[in-house]
Amino acid sequence: MKKITTLFFILLSTIIFAQKKEFRLAEKAFKKGNVSLSESIISDNEALFNTADDKIKNQVKLLSARINHHNKNYSAALSSYIELKNNPAFKTLATERLNVLSGDLITAAIEESEAKEYIESSKKLYMAYTINNDVGIDFLYYAAQNAINGLGYDMALNYLLELKEKKYTGVVTNYFAKEVATGKETPLDANQYMFYQKSDEYTDFREEETISKYPEIVKNIALIYAKQGETDKALQAVKEARVENPNDVNLILTAAEIYIELGEKKKFRELISQAIEKDPNNTILYFNLGVVNNDLGDSKSAKKYYQKAIEIDPTYEAAYFNLTSLILSGESAIVDEMNTLGTSRADNARYDVLKISREALYLECVPLLKKLIDINKNREAISTLMNIYGTIGDNEGYMKMKKMLEEINPD
Repeated sequence: MKKITTLFFILLSTIIFAQKKEFRLAEKAFKKGNVSLSESIISDNEALFNTADDKIKNQVKLLSARINHHNKNYSAALSSYIELKNNPAFKTLATERLNVLSGDLITAAIEESEAKEYIESSKKLYMAYTINNDVGIDFLYYAAQNAINGLGYDMALNYLLELKEKKYTGVVTNYFAKEVATGKETPLDANQYMFYQKSDEYTDFREEETISKYPEIVKNIALIYAKQGETDKALQAVKEARVENPNDVNLILTAAEIYIELGEKKKFRELISQAIEKDPNNTILYFNLGVVNNDLGDSKSAKKYYQKAIEIDPTYEAAYFNLTSLILSGESAIVDEMNTLGTSRADNARYDVLKISREALYLECVPLLKKLIDINKNREAISTLMNIYGTIGDNEGYMKMKKMLEEINPD
């Protein structure tokens, strides 16, 4: 019996020695940069390592994780590092490796994003987020954005719902101060901001918060639901967000955008009107009201809203274009009636009335087109005004626009 026991311990010692020896060989190969040899040693001795104690097994697991990390098998490496992090004996080492992995994931994700490999980039950003959910939550946001860019809507929706649940805003505070010597405002980090306030070299210190990303997140959730035919879920997502932030203009606009996606133009008009009550000097809101009212056939209201947009921002080109187009749309009805008239005295009299009405439309557009040309020398505006001058017989105006058009396009 003693011989059997002695033999058992000799055999056990031999196995343990072999396990340690093979592990050291694999580790040495890895440290020397021969990663493939290290991987082969571990693979060839898999059965041997499976009988090892926890310490050896975890050492092998860490080395295997590092091999996967080196080979860019990031998911496998991440899984092993996280498992080892829960082991007190390996927590420090695993945490260090996770930090390195996080940096490598972000670098790879940026490269893939630049190469328009959005889905792969999104996956890596999500892995970086899982390494530290609190500090890395920005990575979750960008993972969602890249998933959307890559048309991976199911993936994006999962990420967005997680962001919504965490009430992520992405708001950061930016710091600025004016340099006394140059008089120029310069951005500062938080430490500089505090330090320079004790200096005479800077003045006019101010803080500025970035715009919350929360409305955009809710909007994208709703748009994905709408794209998937889940209309009720789309509207519910916006409704819940508005309950939490009833006065948030961006959330009102998000709801409006969902309704326009669903073809609910009247509801869109209602919500834009609500937004204007909260932000009465927002040019884009009036412009959008002009667009939707025109689509709904209310050209009178559309005209009023375009004019209001121009009143708030006299350089807002889109409003000039749409207002001009709206005015000129009345020409077709006039021309159609002209074409139905005969040669009787009554018809001739009616023709003259219609001709005056048509010219009045043109003359109404002239100052709008002139303003557009003053703003940006827009080719389309010049061409339209040239045609108007030609139609109403203003030869001087026609030649002036023709010359201007030739100067823009000399060929």
